Amino acid sequence: MAVRLSIPGARLFGRFRFCSFLLLIWLLFSYRSSSAQESPYIVTYDHYLEEPGSLEVEYFSTFGTQRGGNDFHAFWTEFEYGTTAWWTTEFYLDGQTTFSDSTPFTGFRVENRVRLLDREHFVNPVLYVEYEQTSAADKILKEVEGHDAESDFAEPNSALRKEHDHELELKLLLSSTFKGWNVALNPIFTKNLSPSEPWEFAYAVGASHPLALKALPDRCNFCRENFIAGIEMYGGLGDTHSLGLPNTSHYLAPAVAWNLPSDWTFRLSSGFGLNNNSHRLLLRWGISREFSGFGELVRRLFGGHA
Repeated sequence: MAVRLSIPGARLFGRFRFCSFLLLIWLLFSYRSSSAQESPYIVTYDHYLEEPGSLEVEYFSTFGTQRGGNDFHAFWTEFEYGTTAWWTTEFYLDGQTTFSDSTPFTGFRVENRVRLLDREHFVNPVLYVEYEQTSAADKILKEVEGHDAESDFAEPNSALRKEHDHELELKLLLSSTFKGWNVALNPIFTKNLSPSEPWEFAYAVGASHPLALKALPDRCNFCRENFIAGIEMYGGLGDTHSLGLPNTSHYLAPAVAWNLPSDWTFRLSSGFGLNNNSHRLLLRWGISREFSGFGELVRRLFGGHA
């Protein structure tokens, strides 16, 4: 079957891709380097926020195998902005292609992360609040919640798109860095805003370390300090009707990030399902770049003061 988009979904999705391409090209030739270092995590969050006034543009993909249905490629674009030193806000746009089925636009998310303590501590708490408006066809699997299982994604897109979710997601991001090691734990609480739906619970935990702590004096692309290796584990913990591990899915995912001196970051993660409710494989990759001074430029364009 040919890949298709519904109308006006095709027009919206086409305009989004075209505008994103133009924005990316403009950014690539407009900004200076800021020497950002990014973690390899794709699901887990550490406590580091975006630099104030900086914009990070990110693209991620997830390829998932599917028993009982067609394999899929889900993708999302993020625009992350450092509003202040203690507040980062982010906007997501999601889509997916299910092979031999269709390519729908699946929704959007608005995320805010607020640092709760001013200075660095042994454990650094950050409050995460997200609103998402997506269809059941969304397959980016940014987190695995409640009793989410592989079988939930097996139906055709035409059936999944009929179900729409309006969800509030809360996380407490607990993160610590010591001698180059970062360890992060994210308890997750999600509520579909329909009154009849229960709270769902989940977790994500990660650990990472650069391949070298001491940077060489000369800039280079393949220096060991540019590579950060890590591992994540994430999964569901049931809901208020049935709390615990039964009928939940869980994943273990080695990951690596390659931070280039030009502020490009590449990530690769291979997630392996740990039980029969999980996808056997979730292969994820992403590319991002941080642009410092974005807020200052916008203020100047619109006649404000730097």
